[in-house]
Amino acid sequence: MPMFLPSKRDGVAGFEGSGDGQVLDLETAVKDGVLGGVAGVVGTGAVVGEKLDLKKMIEELDLAEIPSVFICPISLEPMQDPVTLCTGQTYERSNILKWFNLGHYTCPTTMQELWDDSVTPNKTLYHLIYAWFYQKYLLMKKRSEDVQGRASELLETLKKVKGQARVQALKELQQVVATHATARKMVVDQGGVAVISLLLGPFTSHAVGSEVIGILVNLTLDSESKINLMQPAKISLMVDILNEGSIETKINCTRLIEKLMEEKDFRSEIVSSHSLLVGLMRLVKHKRHSNGILPGLSLLRSICLHKQVRNLIVSIGAVPQLVELLPSLDPDCLELALFILDALSSLPEGRLALKDCANTIPNTVRLLMRVSESCTQYALSILWSVCKLAPDECSSVAVDAGLAAKLLLVIQSGCNPVLKQRSAELLKLCSLNYTDTIFISKCKLTRTIQ
Repeated sequence: MPMFLPSKRDGVAGFEGSGDGQVLDLETAVKDGVLGGVAGVVGTGAVVGEKLDLKKMIEELDLAEIPSVFICPISLEPMQDPVTLCTGQTYERSNILKWFNLGHYTCPTTMQELWDDSVTPNKTLYHLIYAWFYQKYLLMKKRSEDVQGRASELLETLKKVKGQARVQALKELQQVVATHATARKMVVDQGGVAVISLLLGPFTSHAVGSEVIGILVNLTLDSESKINLMQPAKISLMVDILNEGSIETKINCTRLIEKLMEEKDFRSEIVSSHSLLVGLMRLVKHKRHSNGILPGLSLLRSICLHKQVRNLIVSIGAVPQLVELLPSLDPDCLELALFILDALSSLPEGRLALKDCANTIPNTVRLLMRVSESCTQYALSILWSVCKLAPDECSSVAVDAGLAAKLLLVIQSGCNPVLKQRSAELLKLCSLNYTDTIFISKCKLTRTIQ
């Protein structure tokens, strides 16, 4: 039977049958580069002596790039029990047996009919696969231990140093926890959250505060840690940094405050801050850095869930600013912005602000049946609030903006019955100032009705 012959183009040294039917041994294959250039090559003895499970290594490594000769052509996953057919093609045992059980007696890759349906374990390929993943696994474990050790050292350093040395230690720790899950777990397990949180206070410099917030936002915070971070002095510092920090720091501040809001004992007074809300609106409107829009709107949405704060949001002029942003937002941001505007329309002040904004109706009408059912729901609710507040004034503006045709589309669609009902009510409200003929002609609905 011809031996499996991988291509050198895949970055893996080939191995092939010689004239006497012998196959190159593992040490030779490894020496020739089958481990993909990983330093510290392990020989056959080390592979055989280890009891590490191949499946476990594959799952933990979760590598994006794997030599193609290690991949089963059927599942496109790394092989753990490779077997070779009489055609010389190799597959994962369980996959090729399923192929046979389906009544196929061909080679899946070449579609040749099989003159022999037996499968032969490809032990050489198995050892090569094992050795390659074993080396990657050892390297990952070593790096993980090095990273955890360095994170532990940095935590100890933070207890002793001040000034610029503290800033440098925090910068390095932020980089470590941002990229290594094992370091994040180690910091939490060793009580690092408390150590780092102590560095936030009324006299903390923005240089230190920015790095601390960048670390904390990447860590898992328990209830005690969140309550500790909700102290007025710490929140005040976060708000100051949100207003004055870099775009990355602003985003970290919003994410951390939103994390704190998940705590069941969170009090709305903590976010009842004019400075916080103004800072959020600046972040959302930042033209040069659009990556701050989503986190900013996400926090603003969470704040809107606290009814006591909605008046303050309206008072800083958030309504017209959000309305003007609507045409430029992507779908995720759009849904958040509409949710916020809908929440604010529950207040008399919010409804008045929506009515007084010239672009509320045209910008909202355009979004009906355009993005998602949720967006349509929020847009309908906003339009209902505005038209109900001033039917004579707003209904004609809405009709001119094409609202009636959009409402008919909603009614005729397969969306939520509640939305259909609200659309019918709004359509009726808009038609009160017109005769049927004028209403139909003004809205250019003849074709739609027919």
